[in-house]
Amino acid sequence: MGQKLKIAGWISIGAMAGALTTVQLQAVARGGLAPLPLEELQQLAAVFGMVKTDYVEPVDEKKLISDAISGMVASLDPHSAYFDKKSFKEFREGTSGRFVGVGIEISQEDGLVKVVSPIEGSPADRAGLKPNDLITKIDDTAVKGLSLTDAVKKMRGEPKSKVVLTIFRKDESRTFPVTIVREEIRTQSVRSKVIEPGYAWIRLSQFQERTVDDFVTKMEAIYKQEPNLKGLVLDLRNDPGGLLDAAVAISAAFLPENVTVVSTNGQLAESKFIYKASPEFYLRRATSNDPLKRLPAAMKTVPLVVLVNEGSASASEIVAGALQDHKRAIIMGNQTFGKGSVQTVRPLGPDTGIKLTTARYFTPSGKSIQARGIVPDVMVDETLEGSPFAVLRTREADLEKHLNSGQGAEVKDAAREKAREEALKRLEEDSRKPPEQRRPPELGSDKDFPLIQALNKLKGRPVMVSKTAVVENKNEKKDN
Repeated sequence: MGQKLKIAGWISIGAMAGALTTVQLQAVARGGLAPLPLEELQQLAAVFGMVKTDYVEPVDEKKLISDAISGMVASLDPHSAYFDKKSFKEFREGTSGRFVGVGIEISQEDGLVKVVSPIEGSPADRAGLKPNDLITKIDDTAVKGLSLTDAVKKMRGEPKSKVVLTIFRKDESRTFPVTIVREEIRTQSVRSKVIEPGYAWIRLSQFQERTVDDFVTKMEAIYKQEPNLKGLVLDLRNDPGGLLDAAVAISAAFLPENVTVVSTNGQLAESKFIYKASPEFYLRRATSNDPLKRLPAAMKTVPLVVLVNEGSASASEIVAGALQDHKRAIIMGNQTFGKGSVQTVRPLGPDTGIKLTTARYFTPSGKSIQARGIVPDVMVDETLEGSPFAVLRTREADLEKHLNSGQGAEVKDAAREKAREEALKRLEEDSRKPPEQRRPPELGSDKDFPLIQALNKLKGRPVMVSKTAVVENKNEKKDN
């Protein structure tokens, strides 16, 4: 999105008594020279010199510089970040949907890694791993005490390298080792199924490079099984977002051609942009084939319910907001996360870069989602008993240094803190129950309460609307 910021110049530092002798640096931005604060840059160079000469032990110069860049960018907002070589590689893997590993979706249970599902055709799938298997060791490292992130890192590695997983299979009451050869994995960000004759469910867990193609393939299969589809549930719960062009494409699959999907606005001229439901706004290359052309025309009119919750963020909020504003779908669930900002990745070299917040995005009607989120048309609880722990989930407005909406000051709800205290007490009581009683129903299953309500809505039946859900930042103070 747009050309990259060009930085030209040089810095010469003389560390004599920690003092700066010469600094010459200029930033060339799109409009010409951008003035830089010389006095503050002199202080920065002076501190660098002092650390180099006076610190108790030698320090690595490159690490000092990268840490300074990291601190500068991280101080802006929760989503801007500096990527060193390792984190840049991990970021690219996350958006491409490709990585080298064993191929399992995992969660945590009682301090162990639980296999939610092996990815079809992956090394883990071929090795016979099953849902609900517990991983107790990765090579010689005990999993107990490891974070989920650390466990993932240990299972990933170089192609064709081996990893030994020690598995505890509860239903067979046995523990056994499995040797798996790592290979490149393509994650599946789309799941679907025909729930009953005439009604289907399609879930997007993330917006990646392959999401649009996978979405079209799944929808083709649904229509092959159910040519006269009466209703569709698009499930965006706990979808953290991802690529903007993928969100525009998914929206375009349901909307009339050329209507506005989302607009962005920031300091740069190129950040002031309107994305529409048209191929030139979501295809990465003009020569690319448009996968949406494979979709049946009925996709534009099939009755549609979109499920969202507090974990629906960023790209998933773009889709929900576009479909809501154009009255193309009924949005059901809970108020979304509220991440309404655009991040642009700018390379600093061949293997480092920064992710910088460059714009806010707005729904077709002009509403900012930042620190607000999408408010569903119908508020629905997670279970028949309600959503007892929803208030404990962190939203964008809870994050330190979060960007405001740009459309008025936020109003903090004092009642929310009281609700959080009550939820924490209930969570403590709930933790004493056996794991099988604490486990939430699987999304898309016949015990998935919001999905059942979505189907009721599509069929014109009564829906059990939440009696406790509260809209946050509903009333906002206007800036003077």
